[in-house]
Amino acid sequence: MTKRKIVKIDEEKCTGCGLCIPNCAEGALQIVDGKAKLVKEIYCDVLGACLGHCPEGAITIEERETKGFDEKATNKHLEELKKKEKKDLPCGCPGTAVKTLKTPGHRSHAQGERESESELANWPIQLMLVPVEAPYLKDANLLIAADCVAFSYPDFHQDFLKGRIALIGCPKLDAATVYEEKLAELFKINSIKSITVLHMEIPCCFGLIQIVKEALRLSGKNIPLKEITIGIKGEVK
Repeated sequence: MTKRKIVKIDEEKCTGCGLCIPNCAEGALQIVDGKAKLVKEIYCDVLGACLGHCPEGAITIEERETKGFDEKATNKHLEELKKKEKKDLPCGCPGTAVKTLKTPGHRSHAQGERESESELANWPIQLMLVPVEAPYLKDANLLIAADCVAFSYPDFHQDFLKGRIALIGCPKLDAATVYEEKLAELFKINSIKSITVLHMEIPCCFGLIQIVKEALRLSGKNIPLKEITIGIKGEVK
């Protein structure tokens, strides 16, 4: 034990939004029972990257008696996290087969067909299931949307999905680091024309834009990026 600076989380202020999680490179923070927690003190190097990403000011630095930062243990922890995050990736399920459903933006109607139709141009759409080399990603205008958006916004297909390739995910429930790495690779190897990030107004959902920005940084690409926030009542904020 030694006296050193270390992260402190005020549970009364913490809303469990998860914005601090992807900004801790050591994987020292996790959401447990709806609150951000320091997994182990030995994983915290007190770099403080998480501080500026807490909208509630729940994260501070204090000085107290604790175990020192263990780089070897931290690296092992990160490797274990990656294995855990990737163990449920698709492995041959027919439902994950890559399909181009229609040319983005194309719309046609047979006689007597109802006017409203799906604008979904690709399958699969869940980010964890989409191969980074899927053919529909070439020269794509991407729509990266939080899972809840399509259920909240009534004209999702016409206003946002039309003409775009869809990728969906949840920044609170899914692994942010895996999303960042996958999107970075996806951006790097495909000629993406534009990215629109669509998320809900709740704090945890803002993590999606942080994930995409970090993936862009890692990829070294300069792709036009637009952010849109949807209210829980279905309005554009």
